[in-house]
Amino acid sequence: MKASLRAGVKRVEEITVDEARTIAFLGEDMRVYSTPSMVNDAEYACYRLIQEHLHEGESSVGIHVSMDHLGATPLGERVTVRVQVDEVDGRKVSLNCEVHDAAECVGRGRHLRFVIDIDRHAARLAEKAARLGRG
Repeated sequence: MKASLRAGVKRVEEITVDEARTIAFLGEDMRVYSTPSMVNDAEYACYRLIQEHLHEGESSVGIHVSMDHLGATPLGERVTVRVQVDEVDGRKVSLNCEVHDAAECVGRGRHLRFVIDIDRHAARLAEKAARLGRG
């Protein structure tokens, strides 16, 4: 990790709520931004923020997500995802997330990520696959 990964570092992303990001079970007229899509968009914004502050050969993986979905955003509207590093504790990074549409805050949460060495992680995964009979 670079020293630049510290509390207060921010990232903002704007996303259009396309059909793939909406629920369908209430019918076409009630397609709104789904909670799983909101979580996914916030998690990837956190990933991209952290990635800017890592050395080659490092990445991060999610270890916890807590998201409150506070309001509905209709299909075709834009949302702004704001993420900020709250704390860096060794390799564990805590981030706060907020999602806003043009009218209001529609989501708020916390995400924890862990910085990994990619080669070491790949070796551990290969070992586990072998134990499971896949390697």
